[in-house]
Amino acid sequence: MTTVKLTDEQWTKVRAVLEKEPNAYVGSDEAESRRFVEAVIWISRSGAQWRLLPEEYGNWNSVYKRFARWCDKGVWERMLAHFADDPDMENGMVDSTIVRAHACAAGTTKKRQTS
Repeated sequence: MTTVKLTDEQWTKVRAVLEKEPNAYVGSDEAESRRFVEAVIWISRSGAQWRLLPEEYGNWNSVYKRFARWCDKGVWERMLAHFADDPDMENGMVDSTIVRAHACAAGTTKKRQTS
């Protein structure tokens, strides 16, 4: 899987949330904090084990420990709640519960008459 890079606009929104979060230190090394968030997104998207985190994101064990600390302190949960309340509507999904299909679109074969 390719690396994950947040756009500057996306990082600005994430950083604004993290600055208000007492348990999430962004600090003077903003690039390191951005790389950490991108690493967590990479893990989430790929479903890979932490040990398989690409080296460009840093030491997998350090990233995991920081991730676990943020989990224990509820940082991820509050961040998710914040962004769920403020959708950007960049993507939309349609599922089959709202799209009606005619019965013939169900994929069944027609009954054949035998003589």
